[in-house]
Amino acid sequence: MNALGVDVGGTFTDAVLVGPEGMVTAKVLSTRSQEEGVVAAAGEVLERAGVAPGDVTHFVHGSTVATNALLERRLARTALVTTKGFRDLLFLGRQARPSLYRLHEAPTPPVVERELCVEVDERMGPHDVIRPLDEASVERAVRRLKRARVEAVAVCLLFAFRDPAHEARVAELLRDALPGAFVAASHEVAAEVREFERATTATIDAALGPPTGRYLGRLKAAAEQAGLPEPHVMLSSGGVATLEQAARHPAAMLLSGPAGGAVAARIVGEPPALGFDMGGTSCDTFFLAEGGGESDLTVQRQVAGFPVRLPMVDIHTVSAGGGSIAWVDPGGALRVGPQSAGADPGPACYGRGGSEPTVTDANLVLGRLPVESPIAAGLRLDRDAARAALESLGIGSAEEAAQGVVAVAVNAMVQALRVVSVERGHDPAAASLIAFGGAGPLHACELATQLGARRVLCLPASGVLSAVGLAAAERRRDASRSLLRPLAEADGLERAVAELAAARDGETVRA
Repeated sequence: MNALGVDVGGTFTDAVLVGPEGMVTAKVLSTRSQEEGVVAAAGEVLERAGVAPGDVTHFVHGSTVATNALLERRLARTALVTTKGFRDLLFLGRQARPSLYRLHEAPTPPVVERELCVEVDERMGPHDVIRPLDEASVERAVRRLKRARVEAVAVCLLFAFRDPAHEARVAELLRDALPGAFVAASHEVAAEVREFERATTATIDAALGPPTGRYLGRLKAAAEQAGLPEPHVMLSSGGVATLEQAARHPAAMLLSGPAGGAVAARIVGEPPALGFDMGGTSCDTFFLAEGGGESDLTVQRQVAGFPVRLPMVDIHTVSAGGGSIAWVDPGGALRVGPQSAGADPGPACYGRGGSEPTVTDANLVLGRLPVESPIAAGLRLDRDAARAALESLGIGSAEEAAQGVVAVAVNAMVQALRVVSVERGHDPAAASLIAFGGAGPLHACELATQLGARRVLCLPASGVLSAVGLAAAERRRDASRSLLRPLAEADGLERAVAELAAARDGETVRA
């Protein structure tokens, strides 16, 4: 068996091949069209291993396409269909400010414009139908959406998590009337209580549908042309799905890449452990508790400022990667991130046209990276370019600036590790620190010292550990659903959970 894992990062695309002869790794620079980088990384690792593309038996891909599309708002023109009287659901939200005393800081605006929020006449209650669905109101909504030329539609009706009959019928009518649009019904995506969170999850799923579907289609074609098997996709929960399943509900891919690292850390590490994945663009942190992998999951988290109610690996991310750009704010304080130099042009020391100082430049000036040998993809580092970039900050010599940049980045990573440990009731001093990613081991000991962790684990394949997790991941989907049952009906609850967790088509579904 030859298992191939390819993980796309902001700077590098990593590939791992695990076969009878052991493990082979490769890194290539990420490309604007991710599918090109995926195929290039796969070709590089197969060439190193001496394995033909047709001999790959299992191919899993971790993608940032969904996350990037949401962060950059490169989304489909999306509408929301909801119960009459609840048109402003997305805009009212929870009436919670991001920061209590910063009145100018507004909540993240929804992915749906208000004029594209339409109502249908129906009302489902918690126990029964209050008002039957008026299909004429659905037809009026269809005409309005056709005029608006929407590309995607989310349907979120009251109490659809309890009884999806009305919502399923509305989705059916929309799919028939708008064959070119991507339609996401909330009960299919997140059949859970809490109207606002269910609506945001459904609208994000719908808005991601067209761009993510196009990418997965290109990926399928590129893999086929390269002679590779059709890839599977890592989901945010750590399970693996087919391209068809991933395209059906792309919101489940929002943490596709980082989830691979959590899967690998669970395999190589001994809980309790802190996971620390520092790549080129960001740093992902998570805590592995004793027990099963289920303890690492959460059913709701914020992604790009939106509450997403789906099973996800409980990961906290900060913009402190190797390519994170250092800058001085108007008050004279040194900052690192959130902007990143990425792969093109990359940090100044890459010699590809970049001129802004980054964490990688700082590590090079401090002697933490080798100049004599290439780090990856044939890149040789230019120390003089790194010094010039750091001196441009105007806060002292290149060495002094480098020390400041590393200190700021380390502080951000320490705070992120405390979020997933101390703030959730875990003692970091009792946990080992698993450091991986291209830049993770460079800062591991300093982080462990500040956290009080006594054991640091850095593996030979630390730089590509997320790709290792992809190659080792199981075909699995995780489902969650709100079930309202009196305690006296415990047997009914057990039956519902068993039905939700039933195996389908050879894959495991965890509830």
